[in-house]
Amino acid sequence: MKNVEREFDEFSASYEDLLQDPLRQRFSGGSSEFFHLRKRDLIREYFRTRKLDTKTLGYLDLGCGRGELISLLRDDFGYAAGCDPSAGMMEAGRLRSKGIETRLQDDPLRIPFASGQFDFVTAVCVYHHVNPSDRAALTVEARRVLRPGGMFAIIEHNPYNPATQWIVRQTPVDANAVLLASREARQLVRDAGFRIEDQRYFLYLPESFYKKVGRLESMLHELPLGGQYAVFARASERQ
Repeated sequence: MKNVEREFDEFSASYEDLLQDPLRQRFSGGSSEFFHLRKRDLIREYFRTRKLDTKTLGYLDLGCGRGELISLLRDDFGYAAGCDPSAGMMEAGRLRSKGIETRLQDDPLRIPFASGQFDFVTAVCVYHHVNPSDRAALTVEARRVLRPGGMFAIIEHNPYNPATQWIVRQTPVDANAVLLASREARQLVRDAGFRIEDQRYFLYLPESFYKKVGRLESMLHELPLGGQYAVFARASERQ
């Protein structure tokens, strides 16, 4: 990884300001909360449709940053933890004060938790900061910390969405980003021993329209033009 911890330590104090792109602001109504809520709801829907009780599960947010998503999901799970290469980002999110265990990734390609410790792991907008040659190793690490049959979700920017491409080019925190297509995400999880359970594109509609016709976005989830996508995969029952 390209000095990710150093870059994000520098960004931590002004991270929200650095994300302020006019197009991004118009899409989200001026606040980044909309993007985090959409991811939260997508994850909740995944578990709800499978009738899985998340209150009994342990959850790790890999590359949690300031912890916006894990803060929204904390009460959904029995146990929640986060890790990140940037101590500055985690401290800025005050995650420990919210009852969320955090651990620093001294090595960005190593997850500082025991093998088989979690039931669910997310990597949200993490992989585009990882060198393509290192992505397979990180995916294997995610598999390692999951219990047999555990679930892994990669949520990433969709490189086929023109607005996403524009916003990434304008955002300082994504200066070194290398976007990955959903087909690469699917291949990464397959190669690491996962079985793909679901894939969906989302963020087709800006917040103002989503509030009115959100069900339309659900109907479009297979169309590969949403601003982001999610791949949900399940680890094999045997390590």
